[in-house]
Order: sequence, then C-alpha cells, then structure tokens
Amino acid sequence: MPKSQVRKKKVYTPPTDIRPAAAAASKKPSPMWLPISAVALIVIGIAWLVVYYLSSQQYPVESLRYWNLLIGFGCMVASLGILSRWR
Repeated sequence: MPKSQVRKKKVYTPPTDIRPAAAAASKKPSPMWLPISAVALIVIGIAWLVVYYLSSQQYPVESLRYWNLLIGFGCMVASLGILSRWR
C-alpha cells in the first residue's frame, strides 16, 4: 500500500501592523495616584464603618441612619473598581 504524503503547514504569524498598538497600550504602567487613592478609599470606608458601629449609630452622620453602611461599603467597593485598573 502506498504511503500518503505528509503536508507541511506554515506556522501562523499574526500581522505585525495590527498587534503592536494593542500590546504597547497594555504595558503602560499605572499612574501613581491610582493605588494611593484606592488605599485611601479602603481606609476611609473601614474608618467610616468603625466609627458608625462604635458610636452606636450616632456618628459620622446620624440623620443618614443605615445609609452610613452604604457609604462605608461603597468606598471599599469603589477602591476595588480602581484597583482592577492597576498594572
């Protein structure tokens, strides 16, 4: 029985005119304010919640009542959103 011929395929290389722009944009370092502001938001959020609980819901703003929880946790969630852009 005769042997079939082995086909040699060329290795695929993506076009060079499209890729460098995307690769260069993804390798830029983050600005310095990004991690500083994220850490500041985490500290502010935790401090807000600690003051709220230790003061028996009188401080930081008594008229907001349970919205104080949303402010504290909102600061921490916002910091996670900022940190997702950190390189």
